[in-house]
Amino acid sequence: MKLNVKLCDNAQPRSKSYKLSDGNGLILEVMPNGSKLWRCRYRISGKEKSLSLGVYPTVSLKDARLANLQAKKQVREGIDPSTEKQK
Repeated sequence: MKLNVKLCDNAQPRSKSYKLSDGNGLILEVMPNGSKLWRCRYRISGKEKSLSLGVYPTVSLKDARLANLQAKKQVREGIDPSTEKQK
């Protein structure tokens, strides 16, 4: 099931961090302190990696989806998005 703004807003912190998936590798990670972080999971050169896309609600669901699509496009082109972000 895809995420929506209401689900993101209503995600409550727990004793351990947990993840809500939007599909296509986009995840909202809810931390015990209440912060919510967007992450993009991808695989390049046989290794699974994660790219931080920002903090919710500063980065909206729509913006996170666009950033996720851009990262996935880079992966298809053989570019590691995390090394590109560091440059």
